[in-house]
Amino acid sequence: MKRILAVLFMVAATSAFAQTTFKVVKTNAGLISGTVSEDESVHIFKGIPFAAPPVGELRWKAPQPVKPWAGVKDCSRFAKSPMQGKPNEFGVYTREFLIKDEPLSEDCLYLNVWTGAKSPAERRPVMVWIYGGGFVSGGTNVPIYDGEALAKKGIILVSIPYRVGIFGFFAHPELTKESPNHASGNYGLMDQLAALKWVKANIAAFGGDPGNVTIAGQSAGSYGVNYLVASPLAKGYFNKAIAESGAHMLPGKGSGVSLAEAEKGGLAAATELHAATLTDLRKLPADELLKQNNFRPIIDGYLLPMVPADIFAANKESQVPLLTGWNEDDAFMGNIKNAVDYTAGINKRFGARAAEVLKLYPGTTGAEAERSQIRMSRDQMFGVQNYSWANQQSAKNKAKVYLYRFTRRLPATADFKKYGAFHTGEVAYVFDNLKFLNRRFEPVDHALANTISQYWVNFVKTGNPNGNGLPEWPAYNRTTAKTMYLGEKPGAKTLADKAALEFTVRDMTK
Repeated sequence: MKRILAVLFMVAATSAFAQTTFKVVKTNAGLISGTVSEDESVHIFKGIPFAAPPVGELRWKAPQPVKPWAGVKDCSRFAKSPMQGKPNEFGVYTREFLIKDEPLSEDCLYLNVWTGAKSPAERRPVMVWIYGGGFVSGGTNVPIYDGEALAKKGIILVSIPYRVGIFGFFAHPELTKESPNHASGNYGLMDQLAALKWVKANIAAFGGDPGNVTIAGQSAGSYGVNYLVASPLAKGYFNKAIAESGAHMLPGKGSGVSLAEAEKGGLAAATELHAATLTDLRKLPADELLKQNNFRPIIDGYLLPMVPADIFAANKESQVPLLTGWNEDDAFMGNIKNAVDYTAGINKRFGARAAEVLKLYPGTTGAEAERSQIRMSRDQMFGVQNYSWANQQSAKNKAKVYLYRFTRRLPATADFKKYGAFHTGEVAYVFDNLKFLNRRFEPVDHALANTISQYWVNFVKTGNPNGNGLPEWPAYNRTTAKTMYLGEKPGAKTLADKAALEFTVRDMTK
């Protein structure tokens, strides 16, 4: 009877432990509490501080350690988004793609965790999500970034913020002089690195494996992934990378802004702001600084010692498995030219090479010219970068790379149909979050979201997207150029635009 009672007690105690383990979690700065999903299968923590507020004298400094707190910090709500312009809907980007319209703040270094683990001993794989926004906008509270669905598939999702615009990427001679690293300008990237260090130190307490971390991002977030893979400072904080529509892989002209160039831009901005010294700049209200907000990552000589393409060429990057690609209509277009004006523009720009260009990007009819302009914009902005990264990595026969093309034209009203498989359109499928979009999705969309999210989850777990019940996704190599086309009927085939991309690489690096 005593043995039976002992066993019953142990079962009850184990059950109670499973139910209460993540009600309070101990981080390296203090205890936190969160919430649970509606079905209680996922524990959710929002607004966890990972660095000191970068305000006052900490404006334009590398992220500093969090000050420990007493008691249990309530981490059940998103923190404020980074300081930026007010988020407004534009084009195809409805509210579901934007941060919540709430007060913005420089005090923004708070991350979020979704975990379905029942015990810290589980050591689940971790995906760290870095948002897009052109390095001048964005945040973690975007509806389609919700991590519950991915957590239910067996990984832990961590979404991280970083300073944007002038607050995240402002370089100035005085900032360089005061820095122990003799650099300035890449504070937003330093925030990303600080968040990875937090994950390394704390994720085990949430049931995660600090030795199995994948960094993932889209657009500017994908550039961030590329920079972190390139940076010597980030080595050892992740072992896989996912880069969706964005990288910095071409050498030559326009390949990066140097610290000296960025400092000149900082001085010019300070003049426009009537701030004679760094002290004056730090005293300016955040809203005033937003008047000079066109700042982005630079080659600072510290976090990025060289242009990423050169770091990769020298084999100095973190050599990790890569999943990368772009969307069929990954373009930002101005006015579309008619066939006559398009052909004339190509002849004027390319001269003797115009015939080759018009063969790759034809424009004999209005519809054909429109499609070619979208393709050319897509290839020059995103395709050529992720394509070059895939080629560079596969050629060295190191960690494997898996290339994709997202082709599903999201269901839309007549006004939005022209956008097709637009930039960022794949993200809701990756997160299996179609429920957050106000679209008339079809069964094929829900099936595709399940397929894509499972590919991503498999890659996060093992470095290989393949798994039971999924179409085979072969590793990429330059010879066969096998690419997974993610559309109505997912399947691998030779990259259709290889010749056009090869031309674009030559044109942009000559």
